[in-house]
Amino acid sequence: MRRTASKLAAVLVAACAWICGPAGGAQALGQIAFAPCGASNSFACGHLTVPLDPSGAVPGTITLALRRHRAPVGEARSAIIALAGGPGQPALPFTEAFTELLGPAAATRDEIVFDQRGAGLSHALSCHAFERPGLFRSLGRSIEACASQIGPTRSFYTTADTVADIEAIRQAGGYEKLVLYGTSYGTKVAEQYGQTHPGRVEALVLDSVVPPNGPDPLDRATFAAIPRILRQICSAGRCAHITADPVADMAKLLARIRRAPLRGRVIDGHGHGHEVGVSSGELVDILLAGDFSPIARAELVTASSAAVRGDSAPLARLITAAESGEGEREDVNGPLFFATSCEEEPFPWNRASAPGARLAQAAAAARALPASVFAPFTAADALEVGDLQACAHWPFATPAPAADDAPLPNVPTLILSGSGDLRTPTANASEVAAQIPDAHLLVVPGAGHSVLTDEPTPCAREALKALFSEHQILPCRAAPPSAIPRPPPLPPLRLAAVSPIRGNPGAPGRALHGVALTLSDFARQLALQLIAVLSSENAPQAFTLRTGGLRAGWAQYAGGTLSLHRYSYIPGLAISGTLKRESANLRVEGSATFAGTLRTGAHGALVGTLGGRRVRLPASSRATAAIVGVDAQSRPHSGPGGTAARAAVGQLAQLLGRFQP
Repeated sequence: MRRTASKLAAVLVAACAWICGPAGGAQALGQIAFAPCGASNSFACGHLTVPLDPSGAVPGTITLALRRHRAPVGEARSAIIALAGGPGQPALPFTEAFTELLGPAAATRDEIVFDQRGAGLSHALSCHAFERPGLFRSLGRSIEACASQIGPTRSFYTTADTVADIEAIRQAGGYEKLVLYGTSYGTKVAEQYGQTHPGRVEALVLDSVVPPNGPDPLDRATFAAIPRILRQICSAGRCAHITADPVADMAKLLARIRRAPLRGRVIDGHGHGHEVGVSSGELVDILLAGDFSPIARAELVTASSAAVRGDSAPLARLITAAESGEGEREDVNGPLFFATSCEEEPFPWNRASAPGARLAQAAAAARALPASVFAPFTAADALEVGDLQACAHWPFATPAPAADDAPLPNVPTLILSGSGDLRTPTANASEVAAQIPDAHLLVVPGAGHSVLTDEPTPCAREALKALFSEHQILPCRAAPPSAIPRPPPLPPLRLAAVSPIRGNPGAPGRALHGVALTLSDFARQLALQLIAVLSSENAPQAFTLRTGGLRAGWAQYAGGTLSLHRYSYIPGLAISGTLKRESANLRVEGSATFAGTLRTGAHGALVGTLGGRRVRLPASSRATAAIVGVDAQSRPHSGPGGTAARAAVGQLAQLLGRFQP
C-alpha cells in the first residue's frame, strides 16, 4: 500500500495505462448481468450498476466490472470476494491467480473478483495532469489539477464506498455470507466491511495487513522494522567479511549524507560514465523495493558497507538500477489512489490550512516524536515517505477521518505477514490479530509483501487449506537458505586484494578469481533487471538486457547470447567476448601479467591461458540458484512476454551458473 514520495511520479504515469471507459452499458440497479468471458469456460463476466453516492443523496451511478467463478458443486450460498491492493489496483487481471490461491475456499463457494470503483474496467478515473506529466512543473500542481478535474464526486471513492459496493454485490448475487480475502490495501477494505456488516462475514483472510485506521502517514511501523530486516539479511553468517553490523553501517552512511552530498560514478548500459547523487530517501526506496526484490536489499547491505569505506560506486549503481525499474509494479490508477488515500489518511494537519501550512504542521508532529522512532533514519526522512508531500496539495472533499473503533467480527481469520515486509510490517498484523479472538497470525520467514504470492515455502498455502478444512494451522519452519539472498562480497578496489583460485597461483590465479567475481556481478545485475521484466504486466516477447560494469564497460543479454564489452568489476581488469549455451570465448584485458583468453572446456569449466600460464575455473551451480531464484522473487504474469522472460531465466542460469567462484 505504501510508496515513497520519489515514486509518486511513476505512479501518475503508470496510471494512464489503465485509463478506460465504463465496461459495457449500465444495467439496472441491483442486477448482475453475467455472460461467458470470451473463450473461458471457468469464468463469467458481469456488470453491476451501483449508486455513485451509496446514501442516495447525490444522483449518478457507477458500473462495476466483475468476474465470477462458480462453486464446482451445487448452488453456493456464500461467496469469496477477492480484493486487490492499491488503492486503485485493478483486480480483474489477477482473477485466475486468485482462483489458484483460494482453491480450498472455492470448493463450496462462488468466487467474485471485481475492479474497485474508479479503477480498471469500473469507470477508471483519469486526469489530464497525470496523462501529460509535463503539463505542470510540480507534483503539487498536478495533484490540485487532478482533484479539480474529478470535481466534487471525488468524495465517493473512499473505502466506505467500496464497502457499500461489496454489500451491493452480496445482495445482488443472493449470497448469505462472504469470505473476504484481501491483500495490502484490500485488507483494509475487508476489515471495514467486517466492521460495517459483521453478520455477513463468514471468514477473513488478510494478507499483508493495513490496520482499519491505517496507514500511518509517518510510517512508524515501517521505520521500526528496518533494523530488524537489515539484521535478518545478515543472519546465519551471510555478511561475513562484509560487515559486522548492517544497521551501524546504515547509520554511518546516513550521517555522512547529512554532513555533505554523497555522489558516485555510474556506468550506463552503453559504457558511458555519469555522476549521480545518493540521498537518504533513495535508500528508503531500495529498502521498500526489497519487498519484491530481496536481491536489491542484499545488494544494499554490501553497497552501504562499501560506501562507508569510501567506495560509493556500488551504491550509486544500485540506486540508478532501482530508478530505471521504477513503475514496473505500479499498475495502480493514480487518480483513484490519491482520491482514496488523501481523503482517508489521518494526516497530522488541519485540512483547512494551505498546503505549505499543512506540511509545516506535519513536520512539527514528526519532529515531536523521539528520534528512536525513525532511527537510523530521521523525522525528515519520514516526511518524504508515503503520501504526505502529495496529499498536502489535495483539496479535501470530506471531513477528516475519525478513528473507527467498531469491533472486527470474531470469525475464523487467517492473518498472513512476511517477515521481510516493510510496506505492511508484522506489527500491523499483530495489531489486527489482537482485535479478533479467533484470529491466527502466521508470520512467514523470508517472505515479503503479499505473502501468498511471494512466500518461499508452501507454509501459507497449507495454512489457508487448514483454515477451510478446520484443521490445525501450523507455524512456518525457518526460511530455506535461498529465501534470503546472500549479500555479494565487497567489490575489490584492486586485483592485488583478490586471492588466487586454488591450483592457479600468482597473478593469473588472481585474475581467474577476478573473472569469476566479474561474471557473478554481471549475473546479479541481470537478475535485478529480470525481476522487473517478470513483474511487468506487459512483458515483451523479445527483450534485451543491458548493464554497465561497476568500473567500466558494458554487457548485454539478447537472443540467448551474453556479450561483454570491456566489462570491468575490478579496477584494471576487464572482460570482452561472448557466452553462449554451447560455448564461451572471453578475452581478459589488463596487465600483461594476467591478460589472456578463456573458453569452454570439459565439464563446463573455463580453460585458457592468462599471463602465459594455463588456468582452469571449475564449474559451479551457485549462480544457477541465484538466477533461477529470480522467478520466485517476482510476480510473473502469464502470456507470451512472461513465457519469454521465463525462458531467459533458464538460459541465463545455464550461461552464468557454471562460472562462479
